[in-house]
Amino acid sequence: MFRSLQRFLVAAAIGWSVTAGSFVQSADRAATYDVVIYGGTSAGIAAAVQTVRQGKTVVVIEPSGHLGGLTTSGLGWTDTGNKAAIGGIAREFYQAVKRHYDQPSAWKYESADDYDRYRPADDAMWTFEPHVAAAIFERWLADAKVPVVLNQRLDRGDGITIHDGRIQSIRTESGQTFRGLMFIDATYEGDLMALAGVTYTVGRESNIKYNEQLNGVQKDQNVHNHRFLKPVDPYVRPGDSTSGVLPGIQTDGPGEDGAGDHRVQAYCYRMCMSNVPENRVPFEKPDGYDQQRYELLLRNFEAGDLRVPLSPGMLP
Repeated sequence: MFRSLQRFLVAAAIGWSVTAGSFVQSADRAATYDVVIYGGTSAGIAAAVQTVRQGKTVVVIEPSGHLGGLTTSGLGWTDTGNKAAIGGIAREFYQAVKRHYDQPSAWKYESADDYDRYRPADDAMWTFEPHVAAAIFERWLADAKVPVVLNQRLDRGDGITIHDGRIQSIRTESGQTFRGLMFIDATYEGDLMALAGVTYTVGRESNIKYNEQLNGVQKDQNVHNHRFLKPVDPYVRPGDSTSGVLPGIQTDGPGEDGAGDHRVQAYCYRMCMSNVPENRVPFEKPDGYDQQRYELLLRNFEAGDLRVPLSPGMLP
């Protein structure tokens, strides 16, 4: 990708989806595995590789047709913080990324010398194209001979058998059953965890709950970031409070500092975008598009805040 990026990017890069290929090993439907992993995310793949290293049998069941989760879906700009703290299989991944970009053939649209996040002396590299992550995961799974089953979603009605407090097997919506001695829920949604009756918390916990200081609402500690800089009318019909509020607005306020709440983190898209014409596909208007869901953004522009809600990080 060129290092110069146009102000308004209008197309997404192609080619980062992972589909069934030679790396997918057949699963033994009659087997009882030492470990059954539900979710082919980065965490699920790492858990599978480590299980094999420990001499145990394992199967990975992915509800979609895509492996690698966010890592192979656009999130190639890693928020690393202190890189020295990253070890284990995670660091092995970033070391594999570095080895890939050590090859001159890896640089299609620019040279390694032109990309400031490629440092020849480093043992690891922290930014990458999703297809590179996909290739690494595919190679890991193939080398470890991990059985991978795609497009098998857990039956969330009664697709689980539990005996003496332990999961014995799970069943997918297609009727396939997978048995194991241990189960790992490596999905983002936690459906297996919930179906197994594991307790969980939604939202922020209060400081009081565990005698902590950095939990809960932090509105008074973060007054400069992620805020509206201009007054924006929140009502469906501007100035008319009886018309209700726009999508994305809640009327009960964030709560007091340190208090718990019921909210979850906002969702966003991690997209690979390019100004290379042959590496783009068009953004198309999706079915069910509702302009009202973006009215708040338009009003923020009209109020004079012209910041674009796009934070591009350059990939190789």
